[in-house]
Amino acid sequence: MNAIISLVFVFVTYAIGDIISAKTKSIVSMMFTCSAIFVIGFWLGIPQTLFADAQLSGIGALLITLLLVHMGTLMSISQLKQQWKTVLIAAAAVVGIGFVVLTVGQLVLGKTEAFVAAPVISGGVIASLMMQDALTQAGTPNAETLAIFSVVLMVMEGFVGYPVASFVLKKEGMRIKEEILAGTYVPEAVSASQAPAKKKLFPSLPEKYDSENFYLAKVALVALLATWLSSVLAQVAGFNILDKNILSLILGIVFTELGFLETNILGKANSSGFAMAALMSVIFVSLSKATPEVLLSLLPTIIGANILGVIGYGVFSIIMGKVLKVSPWICIAIGSTANYGFPGTFILSKEVAKSLGDTPEMSEKILDAILPKMLVAGFVTVSIASVLMAGLVSLLF
Repeated sequence: MNAIISLVFVFVTYAIGDIISAKTKSIVSMMFTCSAIFVIGFWLGIPQTLFADAQLSGIGALLITLLLVHMGTLMSISQLKQQWKTVLIAAAAVVGIGFVVLTVGQLVLGKTEAFVAAPVISGGVIASLMMQDALTQAGTPNAETLAIFSVVLMVMEGFVGYPVASFVLKKEGMRIKEEILAGTYVPEAVSASQAPAKKKLFPSLPEKYDSENFYLAKVALVALLATWLSSVLAQVAGFNILDKNILSLILGIVFTELGFLETNILGKANSSGFAMAALMSVIFVSLSKATPEVLLSLLPTIIGANILGVIGYGVFSIIMGKVLKVSPWICIAIGSTANYGFPGTFILSKEVAKSLGDTPEMSEKILDAILPKMLVAGFVTVSIASVLMAGLVSLLF
């Protein structure tokens, strides 16, 4: 298929996905819409080489570590410290998903299916991609079908997570509203980000030297360091002890704290949009093999995996909330972020606060109470914990 025609088809599909996501307030995700269009397109005769023809799949595979470094620049350690209870609850939720899916799931779904499902339910695109890569490297039987399973599971989990989150956030919002009306509501402490800025190890360069290429060079250097360090550790240990993807995320956080990387660095380099577009093509490649028969055969496994995921994050997040004396409603909401992440965390919080507040001031107080938790939770589950789980589970293949 002609390269420019292939590229136009892919980008128009992405645009349609964004429009439908905006229209439905992220209830129907961009990933779901695009998956449906690509699958139907392949059924109708679109070449299975679509993403290779568009020159996107190779670029996307190359950019994975750079995108993970970028993700590490999006959340500061000070924010994680301020929301330490949220971090622990989110971590417990992902542990719960892993525990239930990797134990009960082996009996219900099958051993390999459970290994693939646990990281994907805990996160999103990166976790799915890492599991596909692990399947390929391990030479797993039915790797193509399992890759399709990981993609379809990823795009379907939002249909489970959104209703759960909406319900429990409304319960939490009502609890906060009652406290406001009773005069017993006490807002959380002032953000730690308002404290004086810490001195960075790497001082900022004069603004005249800032450029898109400068930002890209720094991201690439950190990604290279992560790849090299992972290789060295693997040689010393005799096995892949710390995956390059995990290290890319960790070093992204570390080098942002040290001042070498800027917050949202690929955004500053005007490159995050294209980088994500290329990355998603690597995910969607598997759908070229998704025949109607394959999808129907996977449906019971996908439903079962989602049910086990909800049980896992629901139970474990509530238990951690009990220990930390946090409302069970917000605990379940924090756990549910594993199913959708940002921007769903933002949209749902805004909608709940607006619907429950009798006045703009009350809506603002409700939003201030739930939004920081949801944003941090989404970052911890989708961007950190799911990547760590995918790296660990990959060792089991």
